[in-house]
Amino acid sequence: MTTLEDPVTPPTGGSLMPTLSGDYYCSADVFATEQERIFEQMWFCAVRSADLPEPGAFRRVQVGRESVLVVRGRDGALNAFLNVCRHRGAMICTEESGTVKRHLKCPYHAWTYALDGKLFAAPNLGSLTDANGQRIDRVEYGLIKVALREWLGYAWVCLADDPPSFETDVVGSVTMRLGDPEAVERYGVSDLAVGRRIVYDVAANWKLIIENFMECYHCATIHPELTEVLPEFADGLAAQYFVGHGAQFGEQVQGFTIDGGAGVPSIPGITPEQDRRYYAITVRPNVFVNLVPDHVIIHRMYPMAADRTVVECDWLYVPEVVEQDMDLKRSVELFHRVNMQDFDACERTQPAMSSRGYRAGGVLVPSEHHIGEFHDWIVSRLT
Repeated sequence: MTTLEDPVTPPTGGSLMPTLSGDYYCSADVFATEQERIFEQMWFCAVRSADLPEPGAFRRVQVGRESVLVVRGRDGALNAFLNVCRHRGAMICTEESGTVKRHLKCPYHAWTYALDGKLFAAPNLGSLTDANGQRIDRVEYGLIKVALREWLGYAWVCLADDPPSFETDVVGSVTMRLGDPEAVERYGVSDLAVGRRIVYDVAANWKLIIENFMECYHCATIHPELTEVLPEFADGLAAQYFVGHGAQFGEQVQGFTIDGGAGVPSIPGITPEQDRRYYAITVRPNVFVNLVPDHVIIHRMYPMAADRTVVECDWLYVPEVVEQDMDLKRSVELFHRVNMQDFDACERTQPAMSSRGYRAGGVLVPSEHHIGEFHDWIVSRLT
């Protein structure tokens, strides 16, 4: 998995650069600070909107230290709340996903909430008053709302009291990488359908996964199938040298498939310039977007511990492709194999993060200079 977000050609010669020290990847204290200052302060891609098709459908996701419920309301809109009952703090939903008939009900004392978060009912509610002797305000004692935006067919949530600009931090990071504000819209990602979803439980720190995705120094070593389709990756440097550049398919390659054969029908809106090219984008802190002519691959990371990250990967296709049950095995298999190769590499790296041999960190070669920028960003967020 590969992307360079630097606008210039990466250098091929020069000095080695230091990395973060090993404790950044294995320390529970560092991870706790990341949860507070990164995952709980930034826009976090939580769930595919289409996974919640009807009122009452919900998904529980872990965002930093918080359990968050994303729920489809009676009005058809998505809402997000902290998964905490306002009475005694019990979790409203312990299931990962499901559908409630009418309300969200705490199983402990039966405090019940409407799908817009308002307190709907509770035992003896009519006789209860607040500290000032007033009747309970159903909004004030409702579930605590979390900011939510929808884009690319996903619900993004932010726990910050004052969320940063979604247009700058999320939309801007994608459009800046592609060099054209309309480029990603031509793929119609919101209207695509999930053809396959694979969930990976990776025994590695989330930053190792991002660093791996951002560089191609390893591509010739562990990704033989990928470099057959994208020969530019075979020299060990990422192909996205500058804004707007996508890696071009090999001359004999027909599609982004495990054998380079033709895939499924292309996405109608893409331009000739986007045809036969692969684009990859990192949206900090937890999303990878991969664009090819006939499908889009979205990775969402859920950091669970310093040494564990759950990655949910969606392969998205034109709805007719999924409805007609076209064979997707060959296109899914290519990136699934890339994922397995990458995650194996990350899991191989994780144990060394606590070794005395990595106490001072390692080194980056010049072509990995963009990882150094990522490290600077991490340090700035934590300090």
